[in-house]
Amino acid sequence: MSDITYDLVVIGSGPGGYIAAIRAAQLGMSVACVEKDSSLGGTCLNVGCIPSKALLESSELYSAAQKEFKRHGLLVGDLKLDLATMLKRKDSIVSQLTKGVAGLFKKNGVVRVEGWGRIVSATEVEVRSAANGALTSLSTKRVLIATGSSVSPLRGVELDGQRIVTSTEALCFETVPEHLIVIGAGVIGLELGSVWARLGAKVTLLEYLPHILGNTDAETSALALKSLGRQGMQFMLGVKVLSATVLDDKVVVTYEGTSGVAETVSGDRVLVAVGRRPYTQGLGAAEAGVTLDARGFIPVDHDYQTNVPGIYAIGDVIPGPMLAHLAEDEGVVCVERMNGIKVHINTDAIPAVAYTWPEVASVGATEEELAKRGVAYKKGIFPFVANGRAKALLATEGQVKILADAVTDRVLGCHIFGPRAGDLIGEVVMAMEMGASSEDIARTCHAHPGLGEVVREAALALDGRALNI
Repeated sequence: MSDITYDLVVIGSGPGGYIAAIRAAQLGMSVACVEKDSSLGGTCLNVGCIPSKALLESSELYSAAQKEFKRHGLLVGDLKLDLATMLKRKDSIVSQLTKGVAGLFKKNGVVRVEGWGRIVSATEVEVRSAANGALTSLSTKRVLIATGSSVSPLRGVELDGQRIVTSTEALCFETVPEHLIVIGAGVIGLELGSVWARLGAKVTLLEYLPHILGNTDAETSALALKSLGRQGMQFMLGVKVLSATVLDDKVVVTYEGTSGVAETVSGDRVLVAVGRRPYTQGLGAAEAGVTLDARGFIPVDHDYQTNVPGIYAIGDVIPGPMLAHLAEDEGVVCVERMNGIKVHINTDAIPAVAYTWPEVASVGATEEELAKRGVAYKKGIFPFVANGRAKALLATEGQVKILADAVTDRVLGCHIFGPRAGDLIGEVVMAMEMGASSEDIARTCHAHPGLGEVVREAALALDGRALNI
């Protein structure tokens, strides 16, 4: 047992864990953060959000140079892809940010403990060194589980890390696949599918649902599907993948289509992107008495405390959307409530973004959800094609849709398909957090010419007052 008794031991240094550790330290708590990997930041910084966005940006520029530069009067000569440099840039960004987390720990006095953490009790965490297997024991007043999630397996499909891969390996292909088959048309599948399609791969996506992007607003999802199809990505919707078999340098995927007949498609790489599951392997949570539900998630109360007093959990290991920014907020709220600060998270105001091009962003309820709940609502839609800034950017595809209560006019949801949707959605998130009406957005002056004007026009459109269409 360590000589020091920490106020809090955090297991996991992803966005939820490292932010919770820093905020706890700011509040005067003594904090140790246990991380099994040599670099901090978890999946998000190392093999998730950050490296994928780096490749999305690079591949987007490559595609624009091929297809759009000439419309700007920019004539490119012998354009070539240097994939090695592109991957090196991605790795550099990851390195900068993970080292940044280490710097933040040092600045705030968070003690970093490298190794595999296992909960013995609410007052003890055992750490096994990843380097030599040595065991140390940390004494603590509280434990916070922030171990995140791992890739969900798919029955009949065995990962080999070469031909049949997860998103981790798909971030590091040394050559562009000839034909990349993606199983799953959610955010991960669409983003990585977009990267390799732009770089020259044939990309086919197989999706079990009859639409893409899971529970995204149906109209917005349909717009994204059409756009990505025009970009060359092929979709097979409503199909069930039965198996994937490596034959020489190819992978044959067998699936059952809408006809119920087994069919096959062959490619040289297969990306399994069917979702993620809570990561609790070797954690010792169940042995310490922590309840896990049938899917492996850890139920918590409004303080993010588990059924065992003194053991807390946040992020992907608890029920709810698996989003890095939600994990961050949960980490902050969790440790603030430990310190008597009565804050909470408005779960209706959590944005979600797919960084395809155009981007897909949403917050709050969809039309389908409101109709199912019997909520009377009104909607306003405005297209980017009628916006001056969008025309200047050659990015006129898509629209903003705002949903508001038919009686009170309170904003209930917003769904954007268009340029920089991930940035634009922030305005509506703030509006919903403040309990604003669509009239509040409509009466707020927006800079001209700017993409934000499309959000305002959508708010105006709720009452038939759109000014530029």
